[in-house]
Amino acid sequence: MKVLITGCNGQVGYCLVQQLNDLADVLALDSSELDITDENKVISTVNNFKPDFIINAAAYTSVDKAESEELLPYSINRDGPQYLAQAANSVGAVIFHISTDYVFEGNKKGQYNELDITNPQGVYGASKLAGELAVAKYCPRHIILRTAWVFGEHGNNFVKTMLRLAKDRDALSIVGDQFGGPTYAGDIATGLLNIIKAIRADNKAWGVYHLSGEPHVSWFEFAEAIFEQADKQNLINRKPVLTAITTEQYPTPAKRPENSKLNCKKIIETFGVKPSDWQQAIKRIKEYK
Repeated sequence: MKVLITGCNGQVGYCLVQQLNDLADVLALDSSELDITDENKVISTVNNFKPDFIINAAAYTSVDKAESEELLPYSINRDGPQYLAQAANSVGAVIFHISTDYVFEGNKKGQYNELDITNPQGVYGASKLAGELAVAKYCPRHIILRTAWVFGEHGNNFVKTMLRLAKDRDALSIVGDQFGGPTYAGDIATGLLNIIKAIRADNKAWGVYHLSGEPHVSWFEFAEAIFEQADKQNLINRKPVLTAITTEQYPTPAKRPENSKLNCKKIIETFGVKPSDWQQAIKRIKEYK
């Protein structure tokens, strides 16, 4: 089994390399080794390696910055996935593409399922949705995986930001009216690996899937859980006093979804992939350096 991983130094890409290295012939490339916006380079790389699976973990993820530099997010999040999908189709490979909760407006009362109408509210979400559509159009053998609130030991994320701020701040204000499922990057990698195994066993249910963490919480509640673990493990001198604030009290260039709760029923029933156990993942908080 040959697997090409793009964005191998990102949170999910890093975990994928760790989990797949002993199970497959892996070609793991970061942006300096494979610029997915370079169509000719993508074609030559895929034609030379001839992977069975391409996992696109490369992405433009600067949500606020995207509002002021629209061309770059679309180049990385739409054009790059299109080139990878076209190349995958040409060699008969399956493409996995990681997407986001930001494709939704975020105003639904319940959990979002895969059939809900998309309506991104910013450039980042719109560019990611465009990438989904390109992958689906150019490679029928595709799995699009939407996730949310990703964190892990490698790369930048909310957990690391909270630990860093706790060193200098006695009090923190955290948004309390945005809700979602924190998702451990290692659980995403494990989920992708399980889907690969299912596909090789002839379960080929192509399409869009949701995979995020449960239970759903607010950013404020997530921060509380992070500091509880950090305090238990003596990683911080004291727990900061937390105050829940509203989205209006913390304005950002890009609008965030108030509701990022993703329903994971489809991926559970189709591939046996369970939602991320983020509460278990943050018990290893010493590793989030």
